[in-house]
Amino acid sequence: MAGRQIVVDGSNIATEGRSQPSLAQLDEAVRAYHAEHPEDTAIVVVDATFGHRIDQSERRAFEEAEAAGELVSPPAGAIGRGDRFLLQIADRTGATVLSNDSFQEFHGEYGWLFDEGRLLGAKPVQGVGWIFTPRTPVRGPKSRVAVRAGKRAKAAEKRVSPEARKAIAEATADAVSPTQGERGRSRRGRGRGPAEPVNEPLAFITFIADHQPGSEVEAIVESFTSHGAFVTANGARCYVPLTGLGDPPPRSAKEVLNRGEPRTFVVQALDPPRRGIELALPGVAKVAGVPTDETVEAEIAEPKASRKKAAPKKKAPTRKKAAAKKAEPVPKKAEVAPKKAVAKKAAAKKTLAKKVTSKKKAAAKKAEVAPKKATRKTAAKKTARKKAAPS
Repeated sequence: MAGRQIVVDGSNIATEGRSQPSLAQLDEAVRAYHAEHPEDTAIVVVDATFGHRIDQSERRAFEEAEAAGELVSPPAGAIGRGDRFLLQIADRTGATVLSNDSFQEFHGEYGWLFDEGRLLGAKPVQGVGWIFTPRTPVRGPKSRVAVRAGKRAKAAEKRVSPEARKAIAEATADAVSPTQGERGRSRRGRGRGPAEPVNEPLAFITFIADHQPGSEVEAIVESFTSHGAFVTANGARCYVPLTGLGDPPPRSAKEVLNRGEPRTFVVQALDPPRRGIELALPGVAKVAGVPTDETVEAEIAEPKASRKKAAPKKKAPTRKKAAAKKAEPVPKKAEVAPKKAVAKKAAAKKTLAKKVTSKKKAAAKKAEVAPKKATRKTAAKKTARKKAAPS
């Protein structure tokens, strides 16, 4: 009796009930599943960072398992971490996914996740072992957004020509293949290494549905490189090499284009594996099956350049600190002035108090002398009265 094909979400199962993934837990779960379903075959998929997140003591065993083909990880630069890679394998083979994840961001692409028997959950129960049970994905905000995007993509696909469909199929095949980087190098030559996709899948599919090679499109000039310019057309990022700006080519794209201006271009070539689009000015465009080397080089180098621009500068903080240090003495001077003013006010109060006390003392002395004078006068009056009185 032939069994089912199972694709195990290794990163998810290895992290079940834990903060960090465990290779031992993943191995235990896979062995338990095989013991329960010996007729089934399993492909274990882990994300690209799995080997760095497990404990140091498990890394050698992980490397050996990966070398033996017991574990599979997505190619470098794959979109959607390992989830998309895992779902593409399951989609192509009709396999059941063993995971506790709901894959909400992929509900628009892989509606079969809601089909009966296409998703299994797994959980270890103490004293019992691993329990495997059918489950249904949980819907949420991400799911709703993904479903709407999926509907738009399907509507766009209906307008895609057979040539464009072939290009999309090629892009999907390259994304699934574990040797994408090596194949890309052999096809393009020069050992450039794996390249990151230029556009999101929906943006690329929508663009090629409306604009086939040789058709015209209006685009906005976005930025310049040493060998051309990046432009935006219908939500897709495109590249215009110098060879697509004149014959002979100009020394710089700035001689022909201005940043922010709208221009009409011709779709010169498509690069499905990397979802790249090459444009050229009308009258210069040479429609080809693959983009020029200048376009590929620029699109590979551009993400690195943008990361360098985004990196914080080290010199700027030191200048600010130096300026702050120079500005520090100013508040100190400002602090001295109030102290002097306070001291002057205190001195003025003291002198005023002295004057008040001296005046009070003088008034008291006068008050003391006055009674003495008064008593002398009254005594003199009494003696005068006695003398004047008749004897």
